Amino acid sequence: MKLATRLISAPLHTPFVTALRTATHADSLLVELTDGSLTGWGEAPQVWKVTGESLAGAQACVEGPIASALAGLEPDDFTEALRRIQGAAQGNFGAKAAVDVALHDLIARRRGQTLHGFLGSTVGTVQTDVTLSAGDAESLAAAGIDRIADGFDVLKVKVGTGDASEDFHRVRRVREAVGPDPRIRLDANQGWSRRDAVTAIRALEDEGCDIEFVEQPVVAADLEGMAWITDRVSTPILADESVYGVRDLVAVIRHGAADLVNVKLAKCGGLGPARTLLELARDHGVGTIVGSMMESHVGVGAAAALVAAYPTSAVNDLDAAWWLKEPPLLGGIRYEGSVIHLPTAAGLGVTGLTA
Repeated sequence: MKLATRLISAPLHTPFVTALRTATHADSLLVELTDGSLTGWGEAPQVWKVTGESLAGAQACVEGPIASALAGLEPDDFTEALRRIQGAAQGNFGAKAAVDVALHDLIARRRGQTLHGFLGSTVGTVQTDVTLSAGDAESLAAAGIDRIADGFDVLKVKVGTGDASEDFHRVRRVREAVGPDPRIRLDANQGWSRRDAVTAIRALEDEGCDIEFVEQPVVAADLEGMAWITDRVSTPILADESVYGVRDLVAVIRHGAADLVNVKLAKCGGLGPARTLLELARDHGVGTIVGSMMESHVGVGAAAALVAAYPTSAVNDLDAAWWLKEPPLLGGIRYEGSVIHLPTAAGLGVTGLTA
């Protein structure tokens, strides 16, 4: 097997604003793994404020220790290759995820299967929410109306960029604008204090805003704070940045810090580790969603294939590639409102770059 990498920077049609950053492009490292005739694709997105990994670092890890670890292996050495990918370096979960997905994609292509079929799925679609970037009350309300018109019925509102009382007014205005039917979930991206979180969430509960859950209200390391919030509100709490791997999820479970967990390939290291996290969460009564970073149809397509084979307890957060102004790749997943259509071609269905 031979590894190759290339960098892409795909412009977004709308700036993506959170409590952590503002993005205008999706910057990623694409990985191609070939057996000489077929090629599998993977992706490592650059998300400085979440994973801390850079494109240069991911590229060095893929071309250095991971390539060395896979030297001499054939695609049929699938299990051993997956083990070596995870053991090639500490951290570097985005780089590991990219090669892990590329290997899964290659094996599925060699067997003439779609990636979701290779993972055990017979369904052809999955559903996603859509994010409303952080902004003032009226811009959020307008964005909510637009996204409903686009065919989405689960809205993820970014909060935590300023005063929590202002977040309350913003969310209430979104609910007023879109009406009672769409589901609304919040993502603070670690932007609140524990007391502000409880105050804002209770106010939304008292107002009858019907919030599905609140994602990562406080800093990732503050599991005691997460548990403190979880104990004091009725709205479910979801852990995102607090959970990368199994040890993190075990700590969340032991602290009673969250009701759900957001599993992302670039945080945990690929499809193999992600399946373990989903199974562990299920076995301990913790709800699940699968999410995405700001990435292309490769990374999101892999996450969507995972969801098709390992159903989660809530609608997933896989709108990242929807934000791209133009697809940078040929083939792969396709959005139709909130529905992601999985490819019918082998693997991820990606056949190359658009330019």
